[in-house]
Amino acid sequence: MLGEARANEIRDATIALYTEAANFAACKGIIIADTKFEFGTDEAGKLYLIDEALTPDSSRFWPADQYHVGSNPPSFDKQFVRDWLETSGWNKQPPAPHIPQDVVQRTTAKYREAAQRLTGA
Repeated sequence: MLGEARANEIRDATIALYTEAANFAACKGIIIADTKFEFGTDEAGKLYLIDEALTPDSSRFWPADQYHVGSNPPSFDKQFVRDWLETSGWNKQPPAPHIPQDVVQRTTAKYREAAQRLTGA
């Protein structure tokens, strides 16, 4: 569907983006355990990154000092929400349940902690 040349271009862009971000995050004590990048093209066929990238909503950040092989360390992402949903009894059909304020607050705190570690602000 994409062709080999475009697939290679996307692969190379993905690896370059991830490598730069992972190296930066590592210097701040964060492991980028997984992430996603979404690409699109303009009318001329130029490749662009088209969606959010390297945020707690699109990535899984782990504190490097708490990671051990085979472990599932605490994360700086929406894992609090995922965990709550898994234990809420929700059948994953609309409507979604109301998320308790404490879950929202803990998730927000993790997002802020990640931002502070990464930016120093």
